[in-house]
Amino acid sequence: MTFAATILTLYPEMFPGPLGVSLAGRALQAGRWSCQAVQIRDFATDKHRTVDDTPAGGGAGMVLRADVIAAALDSVADDRPRIALTPRGSPLTQARIRALADGPGVTLLCGRFEGFDERIFAGRAVEQVSIGDYILSGGEMGALVLLDACIRLLPGVMGAACSGVDESFETGLLEYPQYTRPNEWEGRTIPEVLRSGDHARIDAWRKQKAETDTRLRRPDLWERHDDVRVGSPSGARREDERR
Repeated sequence: MTFAATILTLYPEMFPGPLGVSLAGRALQAGRWSCQAVQIRDFATDKHRTVDDTPAGGGAGMVLRADVIAAALDSVADDRPRIALTPRGSPLTQARIRALADGPGVTLLCGRFEGFDERIFAGRAVEQVSIGDYILSGGEMGALVLLDACIRLLPGVMGAACSGVDESFETGLLEYPQYTRPNEWEGRTIPEVLRSGDHARIDAWRKQKAETDTRLRRPDLWERHDDVRVGSPSGARREDERR
């Protein structure tokens, strides 16, 4: 089954963009996924192809019109998830990416200006997603990020089936640190345990490093991970505190 991506955008020339090279590009050529960029202006009803208007109640900038966006969405008649890329959306997670990659594809709606008329979300089934707590010029870069994350998980895209399993966020932790040759570089050596050939020791070291790095660098991830660990004393302690 081909993963079908439709992108509703004011800048269709941005696609496939970087997704036309490397792993995603080879997968596109091989037919593992498809890319259709749709110009939102094609659904405007006036001679100027207007897609936006001033904010109700006043304020700076312009707002994408619900009627134009609805017409663009309605032109994509299938049951794929519809996702709007917007800083007001829920954070994109690896779990959501995996769920999307396991499905038939996705329709992505790229915001611009001051965003969307809120009525579009009441009038159409559109999930709002954010790729981070920062502001971009539009949703196109977010769409590229989301698609890249999905495409690499499609069957046959990555060289090794296990490549996408033991990575940051897959287990709720950051990935352990990686090393490769040369064994010594500028006086710094690869940790001895990784050269020992003892796979049990290596697995234990990697697990410990993943937990330590997550706790120090991403305490928000560690908090969620530690709460669900079976038999975790700290998780049990927090559960007691909540009671």
